[in-house]
This record gives sequence, C-alpha cells and structure tokens, in this order.
Amino acid sequence: MMGPEVPKNHPRYESLITREKLIEGMHQKIVAEAGLIAHGRGEAFDYILGEVTPAFALNQEKLAVITLLMAKDPVISVNGNVAVLCSREIVQLSQILNAPLEINLFYRRPEREIAINDVLTKAGAQQIYGIDPRNLESIPEISHQRRIVDSRGIARSDCVFVPLEDGDRAMALRNLGKDVIAVDLNPLSRTSLAATVSITNNITRAITEMVNFAKKFSKMNIQELEKEKEQFNNETLLQEALKFMSSRLEELASDQIYS
Repeated sequence: MMGPEVPKNHPRYESLITREKLIEGMHQKIVAEAGLIAHGRGEAFDYILGEVTPAFALNQEKLAVITLLMAKDPVISVNGNVAVLCSREIVQLSQILNAPLEINLFYRRPEREIAINDVLTKAGAQQIYGIDPRNLESIPEISHQRRIVDSRGIARSDCVFVPLEDGDRAMALRNLGKDVIAVDLNPLSRTSLAATVSITNNITRAITEMVNFAKKFSKMNIQELEKEKEQFNNETLLQEALKFMSSRLEELASDQIYS
C-alpha cells in the first residue's frame, strides 16, 4: 500500500516517488529491507551530482553499451531495486542488446525470486535466468547467496551488467575473466573501482539513457563500435566523476547556500 500522495509540484517529487516505489516493493517482497538503505546511501551522492546526468556519465554509459554490444555472451543481472525502479527499461535494454536477464540476489528467498520474476515478465521479459534450480551453480570466492548463478547466463557470460552491485561479486567476476559493467553513484566504492566500466549515475536515469544509446550503437558494425570505444577510457572517466563532485561541492560552498 502506497504512502501519502505526493503532489507533483513538490520540489522533491521524483525522489519521493522513487522512495515510495521502493517501500511498496519491500512490502511486496521484491525489495530487501537493506535495499532501502542502499538507495538512501546512493541518493546522497546524487545530491552532489545535482540529480542530473553529467557529461562524463553519458560517456560512461556509451562505453558500457558499446562493451555489451561487442561481447559474445552478455548478461544483465537484476536485483529487487532494479526490478522495482526500471523493469520496463531493463527489459527493453535486454532486448536491444540481446542480453538475457538473470535474477541474482544477496538476500535470496523463493518469494523474492518469484516476485521479481513476475515483475520482469509483466514488463515483457520472455526468458529469465537465475531461478531454475536445475541450471544453478556457484561462483568461486563468494560465500554469500550472490555466488549462485545460472549456467546459461552469468556462469558462461563474458560480460555482465550488474546495476546496483556489491563489491565482492564484481571482483569475483573480474577474477573469472569477465567484463563487469556497474552503476554506482559512489565512484570510490569497491564496485566502481573493480568494474571494467563504471557508471556514476542514478540507475533510473542511466538505464533510460543506455536504451537510447543502444538503439543508436546497435546499428553499427564491429569496426565502427571499436572506433567509438577508442574515444573512452574507464579510469579517466572515473577521475572525471571525482573531479566533478569535488568542484561541485566547492562551488556550492562558495555560493554560501546556507546564508
């Protein structure tokens, strides 16, 4: 049951609606309780970005889409927060990239798997990996539930898109020789530092923008994609993210916003 109605002229309308979606998702067993904490932590960094997508993040998203298009067996990992906040967009991205969806959870319970599967199916997903016990195996180096992956998906993939990721799995996947693409508003998190491509942006903006880039880049051949990819460097873009946040904080401080 949703909370009090948020008026559309409220200055924090989008943020409050997002929070309400997550709370409702928790009541529906889609979102883990810890997912609310994770969202709040990320939202703090989004304030620093100004709650818009900076130029460097658009370039990160371009690099991510190109990397996924150039992969042989790309997979998109989905957790509860992603399912609640951008199910239609993630399904659309999956279809354009020809990258199957796989449910992968830290707090793994049957009722959550079923709930997330239902959300993705209603959003148009045709095939969803990660819940059929006949196809599940474990990733080395991980002791928690995220070690469980699908033999048809993450286990065999060469590139995994893991929006809203935790650091240990990102590092374990890299150690297995896989490319990892992550969305994390904290450019200093273990996830951001471990990923092959790190996107410093709000997940709801990032996925929508990636869908648009995917429509454009999917029309290119491999040579054209390689040429586009040469324009971007993940480490440089992460440095730009830190510089942007630092300069924005200095700018806000000099504007004496509390005076």
